[in-house]
Amino acid sequence: GQAMKQSLGDRRGIQRYGHAYAPLDEALARVVVDCSGRPFLHYEAEMPEAVIGRDFSTTLVEEFWRSLAMNAGLTMHIDLLRARNAHHAAEAIFKAGALAIRQAVSPSGDPHMMPSTKGVLA
Repeated sequence: GQAMKQSLGDRRGIQRYGHAYAPLDEALARVVVDCSGRPFLHYEAEMPEAVIGRDFSTTLVEEFWRSLAMNAGLTMHIDLLRARNAHHAAEAIFKAGALAIRQAVSPSGDPHMMPSTKGVLA
């Protein structure tokens, strides 16, 4: 998260917002992100199982995203819309998260444009 925050600098020239849906078989996740500089995570994902494989606690999925949002200064809304398998659920969340972040940090076309009506983010 800190590396992302540092690489975004003052966030000039980025799209700022991103969103994505990603499926994996029966699982479907939605992630919406705002590179606002204001860290916040809304995580609504009821995992169908407590553990993936032998020892990966599904609570670590939420902790990863919380740490990323807090350290990178992202507002994120993560929703697991459906899933019957915890591995599929986690993978769908990570795929949607990556796609949404990629969209949000992609160039806006004007490297000097501040993506805010206030002229500053944070």
